[in-house]
Amino acid sequence: WSPLLDGEKTRTLPEKVPVWMSCRYGLALMSTLGFLNAYTMRVNLTIALVAMVNHTQQPALNGSQDCRPNLNITQNDKPAEFGWDATTQNTILGAFYYGYIFTQIPGGWLAGRFGGKLVFGLGILFTALFTVLTPLAARTATWLLIAVRVAEGLAQGVLFPAMHAMWRSWAPPIERSKLATISLSGGNLGIMLALPVSGVLCEHFGWPVVFYAFGALGCVWFVVWMFTVFNSPGDHPRISHVEKEYIEQSLLREGTSLAKTTSTPWLSFARSVPVWGLAITHICFNWGQYTLSTNLPTYVKEILLFDVTQDGFLSALPFLCMWLVQVLGGQLADKLREQELLSTAAVRKLFNSLAMLLQGAFLVLAGHVSCHQQYLGVLFLTIGIASSGLGMSGFQINHLDIAPRYAGVLMGITNCIATFPGFAGPAVVGLLTKHAKTWPSRRMQWQKVFYIAGGIYALGTLTFLLTGSGTVQTWAKEEAEQGNKNRQEDSRKTLLVNQEQEDERTIIT
Repeated sequence: WSPLLDGEKTRTLPEKVPVWMSCRYGLALMSTLGFLNAYTMRVNLTIALVAMVNHTQQPALNGSQDCRPNLNITQNDKPAEFGWDATTQNTILGAFYYGYIFTQIPGGWLAGRFGGKLVFGLGILFTALFTVLTPLAARTATWLLIAVRVAEGLAQGVLFPAMHAMWRSWAPPIERSKLATISLSGGNLGIMLALPVSGVLCEHFGWPVVFYAFGALGCVWFVVWMFTVFNSPGDHPRISHVEKEYIEQSLLREGTSLAKTTSTPWLSFARSVPVWGLAITHICFNWGQYTLSTNLPTYVKEILLFDVTQDGFLSALPFLCMWLVQVLGGQLADKLREQELLSTAAVRKLFNSLAMLLQGAFLVLAGHVSCHQQYLGVLFLTIGIASSGLGMSGFQINHLDIAPRYAGVLMGITNCIATFPGFAGPAVVGLLTKHAKTWPSRRMQWQKVFYIAGGIYALGTLTFLLTGSGTVQTWAKEEAEQGNKNRQEDSRKTLLVNQEQEDERTIIT
């Protein structure tokens, strides 16, 4: 026995349980494609906006002229349709998050009470419909385009909580890292696909096709989802008896009720140290994520003097690497748990620490790269972004460990709070860099941005090390245990009734 096992016991798994052709891995595949669709529709505007808006060439920062020979600038003289200034463009791009923040908690509650299938599916369907309407909205009025983006954010806010609610019924405890990382990693595949494909569609077919194409794919996915996915193993008409028993018995042994959530222990959430630790860690993690996703192109253009948008592969490379790290990290995490080399808590803390510390360190290193070392800077950024994929096997699925019955609501709470860095992080970048008019001063301010992100990552790492847990909390088990006792009592009564009926028939005979 390892001292890190925290009292976990060896589990004897049923033999011949299907894996790759199983219904639970079918759910992982369909949800991966769902997140892929969601993220293509979330980020396609960032690429299409380049073709939609008239741009004037920005003057180079003073002091960067020595690096200009490194550049291979391609001028795009095609006329554009809109004359939005930088403030309007930022408002349009940021409008998504104003909607995204409001449906996290309701989405988790609805999924826990009624099942995540319809909540998740409708979230992507409505996103797809609003995506198809984007060209019409943009050509009608700017405010209408902003409203459509807010509506897309409202629709997508339910996705992560709903999927956590589904995995609480579908993921055996020992397979949570594998299944959840496969499922949630679809977002990075979506970004990887959207960046180069959106550019090609804009170049050859016009920017509206970007929204029509990805929106149509989202609608097709919804139809397939509704016919192939079910809320729980008990609802699935085609699941094998072996797989159904394997999943349900694994969850019952852990103390997870199979019934839908009828009440939510809000006060227990507020009193739980692991829940607060999850919320703080989520905020710290998202600070760096939102800073990178919003401002990375600016840094690459202004400091490295390399226009990433001219090379779709280079734009997609970090997200491809992050996807690989997420999926492989999930396999490794569950292998460590299955072979009892580390406890669940130890695995979560190890992977979370690696994700946050490595990303912080490589961001700081990227801040000290000169414009003559463009590809080294891209390498540091790629390693940093890729390493954050380990966080998927860290805090990001820990909601399922500490309170599987309420994982959807918990994910909604922490993801809602952790959306605020989406506003604060870019604002800090703007405040630090707006008065830096020369390349050396701008580079110095960006170093401060990365040091701040690194410090916040360190805070998140320490918080999770001190507060993280890998076991179901008492307040999350009580209702489940009562539900199990009730089912056992019902079974006992049924057996007694059957026995009495059999005795009566024997007497009559």
